[in-house]
Amino acid sequence: MILFTADWHIKLGQKNVPVKWATNRYQMFFQQIYELEKDCAMHIIGGDLFDRLFSNDSPKRRLERKGENRLQKSILDAVNDEAKGLSKKVNLEDREKLDEYFTSIRDVEKRIELRRRWADHPKPNAPLDKPANKNTVDDLPILYELIALALQTDSTRIATLEIGGSFLPQNLGIDKSYHSLSHHGNKADAITDLIKLETYQIEQYGKFLGRLQSIQDGEGTLLDSTSVLFGSGIGSGNSHTNSDLPVIVAGGGYKHGDFKKVESKGLNKVRLCNLYVDLAQRMGVETDFFGNSTGRFS
Repeated sequence: MILFTADWHIKLGQKNVPVKWATNRYQMFFQQIYELEKDCAMHIIGGDLFDRLFSNDSPKRRLERKGENRLQKSILDAVNDEAKGLSKKVNLEDREKLDEYFTSIRDVEKRIELRRRWADHPKPNAPLDKPANKNTVDDLPILYELIALALQTDSTRIATLEIGGSFLPQNLGIDKSYHSLSHHGNKADAITDLIKLETYQIEQYGKFLGRLQSIQDGEGTLLDSTSVLFGSGIGSGNSHTNSDLPVIVAGGGYKHGDFKKVESKGLNKVRLCNLYVDLAQRMGVETDFFGNSTGRFS
């Protein structure tokens, strides 16, 4: 997964995860967020993603990555051997838990093997120059383009782009912050600026869909084989309501061109997590729930 935020940049890749993350991943993840928030300006970083996609590692770094892979594999082998010895001493219920654990180990082994195969594989040639980090307005279409290229080159199959409240709209001719405009207080001038800002964001999302549609992927297009979710966890920033959430779903597997108004109150309330279950199942994830879901969306 590649995670973009407007307040910091974190890169969680399925490849080349540092060895020390294996022992305490979440603690280090949030520690990195804290350090970046202290030391970095509040803007999206596109150049780092470009390097990850198109810049080849130095010979020294490639050797280091191979060493990291070997170390992770040896740790995994040791853990696996201990777990196998333990399986002979536990009851049926605990053995079922161990089976789940073995499944997780096999998944990690597959990821390590993929990293090993890609260690010496050259990265694709960049179809554009390395972007300079300018401002959140000008960087947004570049980030969408980099996501499209990441999917096209199979550098990742999951990407998240967060356009946070610190999105700076000055380059759209708006002299107020996104966050303050979301708390518009029903003032006409603030609402006008907010519409202008979010229209720009939606336009870039639309262009991103068009970009995926233009990329051939097998017998169809990259958009045909991708689910693209755009939305917000807040229905109204002015009142901080979390109902009537604005959500757009595009991509393969769905009937498009429809507007659906779903129940937001009472026993028939449709939760956003229901849509997440639907998306997960369409991607082959065997699950019947996510968060506070009550079923599938469709």
